[in-house]
Amino acid sequence: MKKVLLFTALAAALAAGIAQAGEKLVVAATPVPHAEILELIKPTLAKEGVDLEIKVFTDYVQPNVQVDQKRLDANYFQTLPYLKSFNEGKGTNLVTVIGVHVEPFGGYSKKVKSLSELKDGATIALPNEGSNSGRALILLQKAGLIELKDPKNALATPKDIGKNPHNFKFKELESALLPRVLDQVDLAMINTNYALEAGLNPAKDALVIEGSDSPYVNYLVSRPDNKDAAAIQKLAKALTSPEVKAFIEKKYGGAVLPAF
Repeated sequence: MKKVLLFTALAAALAAGIAQAGEKLVVAATPVPHAEILELIKPTLAKEGVDLEIKVFTDYVQPNVQVDQKRLDANYFQTLPYLKSFNEGKGTNLVTVIGVHVEPFGGYSKKVKSLSELKDGATIALPNEGSNSGRALILLQKAGLIELKDPKNALATPKDIGKNPHNFKFKELESALLPRVLDQVDLAMINTNYALEAGLNPAKDALVIEGSDSPYVNYLVSRPDNKDAAAIQKLAKALTSPEVKAFIEKKYGGAVLPAF
């Protein structure tokens, strides 16, 4: 009888272990603020039986590639325009789960203290990814520096500029490299996550920045086959909790804004 009870207990423990292992989530994120936010909610998810493993990336391509290949369960770093552009360009079918925060996109400089100080022929560095390039150019347009042929073209590149009265020169680089060229250009249009990593304070250092009405929400992204999985939904709930909202508001001081 004791052997039966022992076997039953061991079987139950093994089953529990398998169930817990089945709740493991491997999620990709860029370092700031995404990985920091995920680290915050790890204890909460652990209490709910979800073992969250965070894989940190410094680029915007591999997190999507590896989710599509099922090497990762989800990622948290991108906006909807970027995701749509990626899906169209790579033939993937990644989907949004929930929107978490907005990172107002900004322009930074070590050579001038205001946009009015930019000289004719100044060099402006832009992200070379379609949606981020378009986002930067739309912001420059709103600041009155250029005019796009299509003012609402979210995928605009320098080729889509209709009027460039100051003959600005545009240098296109990978987003992660933009903070490193601040000494080499007159203005650099930088995603907030990379600005924060470089020690920039968007609220104080940006010469031009999107408002709180920015449509570029950062999403938790996964695949159609696991979007509704219990562990993914627990992650989505934790990412939009009052705890995360308070953390974002306190830690980033307006550089990152809750979208919920």
